[in-house]
Amino acid sequence: MKTWKLVSGVLSIILFFIVALQSCAAGMVNAMEANGGSSGSAGILVGILMLAGGIVSIASRNAIGNGGNIAILILFGLAALIGLAGHGNYSDLVIWSFWCLLNAILAVIAMVKNR
Repeated sequence: MKTWKLVSGVLSIILFFIVALQSCAAGMVNAMEANGGSSGSAGILVGILMLAGGIVSIASRNAIGNGGNIAILILFGLAALIGLAGHGNYSDLVIWSFWCLLNAILAVIAMVKNR
Protein backbone atom coordinates (compact mmCIF):
# COMPACT_ATOMS: atom_id res chain seq x y z
CA MET A 1 0.00 0.00 0.00
CA LYS A 2 3.02 2.30 0.31
CA THR A 3 3.32 2.49 -3.46
CA TRP A 4 -0.37 3.25 -3.85
CA LYS A 5 -0.18 6.09 -1.33
CA LEU A 6 2.80 7.65 -3.08
CA VAL A 7 1.31 7.34 -6.57
CA SER A 8 -2.17 8.52 -5.57
CA GLY A 9 -0.67 11.40 -3.60
CA VAL A 10 1.44 12.63 -6.51
CA LEU A 11 -1.43 12.19 -8.99
CA SER A 12 -3.84 14.00 -6.66
CA ILE A 13 -1.46 16.94 -6.34
CA ILE A 14 -1.05 17.12 -10.13
CA LEU A 15 -4.80 16.75 -10.69
CA PHE A 16 -5.41 19.60 -8.24
CA PHE A 17 -4.03 22.07 -10.79
CA ILE A 18 -6.28 20.71 -13.53
CA VAL A 19 -9.35 20.73 -11.28
CA ALA A 20 -8.60 24.26 -10.08
CA LEU A 21 -8.22 25.56 -13.63
CA GLN A 22 -11.41 23.88 -14.80
CA SER A 23 -13.28 25.06 -11.72
CA CYS A 24 -12.30 28.66 -12.35
CA ALA A 25 -13.55 28.32 -15.92
CA ALA A 26 -16.82 26.73 -14.73
CA GLY A 27 -17.26 29.50 -12.17
CA MET A 28 -16.70 32.09 -14.86
CA VAL A 29 -19.34 30.44 -17.06
CA ASN A 30 -21.76 30.36 -14.13
CA ALA A 31 -21.17 34.06 -13.50
CA MET A 32 -21.50 35.05 -17.17
CA GLU A 33 -24.68 33.07 -17.66
CA ALA A 34 -26.07 34.22 -14.30
CA ASN A 35 -27.66 30.81 -13.89
CA GLY A 36 -27.11 30.59 -10.14
CA GLY A 37 -24.88 27.53 -10.51
CA SER A 38 -22.26 26.70 -7.95
CA SER A 39 -20.31 24.00 -9.74
CA GLY A 40 -17.19 26.18 -9.93
CA SER A 41 -17.17 26.67 -6.17
CA ALA A 42 -17.78 22.95 -5.62
CA GLY A 43 -14.85 22.23 -7.94
CA ILE A 44 -12.55 24.51 -5.98
CA LEU A 45 -13.51 22.73 -2.75
CA VAL A 46 -12.91 19.34 -4.38
CA GLY A 47 -9.54 20.53 -5.63
CA ILE A 48 -8.44 21.81 -2.23
CA LEU A 49 -9.55 18.60 -0.52
CA MET A 50 -7.79 16.58 -3.24
CA LEU A 51 -4.59 18.55 -2.66
CA ALA A 52 -4.81 18.02 1.11
CA GLY A 53 -5.57 14.33 0.63
CA GLY A 54 -2.58 13.95 -1.68
CA ILE A 55 -0.26 15.61 0.81
CA VAL A 56 -1.55 13.45 3.67
CA SER A 57 -1.25 10.37 1.48
CA ILE A 58 2.41 11.06 0.75
CA ALA A 59 3.20 12.04 4.33
CA SER A 60 1.56 8.97 5.87
CA ARG A 61 2.79 6.30 3.46
CA ASN A 62 5.27 4.89 5.99
CA ALA A 63 3.04 5.31 9.05
CA ILE A 64 2.31 2.26 11.18
CA GLY A 65 -1.08 3.26 12.60
CA ASN A 66 -4.36 4.03 10.90
CA GLY A 67 -4.45 7.77 11.58
CA GLY A 68 -3.24 8.69 8.12
CA ASN A 69 -5.69 6.31 6.48
CA ILE A 70 -8.57 7.82 8.46
CA ALA A 71 -7.51 11.32 7.39
CA ILE A 72 -7.26 10.18 3.77
CA LEU A 73 -10.70 8.59 4.02
CA ILE A 74 -12.25 11.77 5.41
CA LEU A 75 -10.56 14.15 2.94
CA PHE A 76 -11.17 12.12 -0.20
CA GLY A 77 -14.62 10.97 0.94
CA LEU A 78 -15.72 14.55 1.57
CA ALA A 79 -14.29 15.62 -1.79
CA ALA A 80 -16.21 12.84 -3.56
CA LEU A 81 -19.42 13.75 -1.76
CA ILE A 82 -19.12 17.46 -2.59
CA GLY A 83 -18.18 16.77 -6.20
CA LEU A 84 -20.98 14.32 -6.88
CA ALA A 85 -23.56 16.54 -5.20
CA GLY A 86 -22.56 19.84 -6.83
CA HIS A 87 -21.30 19.10 -10.32
CA GLY A 88 -24.01 21.09 -12.15
CA ASN A 89 -22.76 22.21 -15.57
CA TYR A 90 -19.17 21.18 -14.73
CA SER A 91 -19.47 17.55 -15.83
CA ASP A 92 -15.75 16.76 -15.44
CA LEU A 93 -16.22 17.16 -11.69
CA VAL A 94 -17.88 13.73 -11.70
CA ILE A 95 -14.64 12.20 -13.01
CA TRP A 96 -12.55 13.86 -10.30
CA SER A 97 -15.13 12.82 -7.70
CA PHE A 98 -14.79 9.18 -8.72
CA TRP A 99 -10.99 9.51 -8.42
CA CYS A 100 -11.52 10.77 -4.86
CA LEU A 101 -14.00 7.97 -4.16
CA LEU A 102 -11.47 5.39 -5.40
CA ASN A 103 -8.83 6.83 -3.06
CA ALA A 104 -11.27 6.74 -0.14
CA ILE A 105 -12.12 3.10 -0.84
CA LEU A 106 -8.44 2.19 -1.05
CA ALA A 107 -7.87 3.94 2.29
CA VAL A 108 -10.52 1.68 3.83
CA ILE A 109 -8.79 -1.35 2.31
CA ALA A 110 -5.47 -0.16 3.77
CA MET A 111 -7.10 0.20 7.19
CA VAL A 112 -8.48 -3.34 7.05
CA LYS A 113 -5.14 -4.66 5.82
CA ASN A 114 -3.27 -2.99 8.73
CA ARG A 115 -5.27 -4.88 11.33
